[in-house]
Amino acid sequence: MEELAKEAGIPVRTLRFYRERGLISPPRREGRIAWYDDHHLTRLRTITGLLERGHTLTGIADLARTFESGRDVAEVLGLGEPTEETPVRLTPEQLADYFESESTPENLAAAMELGYLGTDGDEIVHISRRLLEVSAELVREGVPLATVLASGRRVRAHADALADLFVATLRAHSEEEEPPQLRPLARAVVDAELSMALDRRLRRDAEAARPPTA
Repeated sequence: MEELAKEAGIPVRTLRFYRERGLISPPRREGRIAWYDDHHLTRLRTITGLLERGHTLTGIADLARTFESGRDVAEVLGLGEPTEETPVRLTPEQLADYFESESTPENLAAAMELGYLGTDGDEIVHISRRLLEVSAELVREGVPLATVLASGRRVRAHADALADLFVATLRAHSEEEEPPQLRPLARAVVDAELSMALDRRLRRDAEAARPPTA
């Protein structure tokens, strides 16, 4: 314990307090000897980093329980990594840098349930760099992360319906399981239709806000 505390740069009494609060797992014991490993050291450094970012010990304990009970990376990514999306590995401190005070246990649990996040040891894996960066940008624009996640759930339902439509349409006229033109054509149609839909919506909003003429 003394060696671990020294490596982590904290007093032994602080380490004992963390043990009592369940912030680190018990050591592996061989007779009267207790062995701590790199996992314990990484967890202590994570706690220190989160404290420096303004998180409380109670909040950190809640986060730890969320990660430990959440989905692991294999479950999130399924049998293989996404075909086009790039997963991102993050420490809890790095995730906190993306979302600051929005990195609550409730939001992280929602992101795990949605399949955005998984855990791999002491690391967090986000399934898509693009979704991570867009989500962080929305939060910086003032949209609560809980709202971002709720919207993501709705978008996924529509995206699944669109995927079913494009796959069924192209497979009906192709012998290939995944026609090579499937993804570029689907993206082009969705991008164009979404752009025009935004134009229509903003035009309606502008007309509704215009004062009536005499």
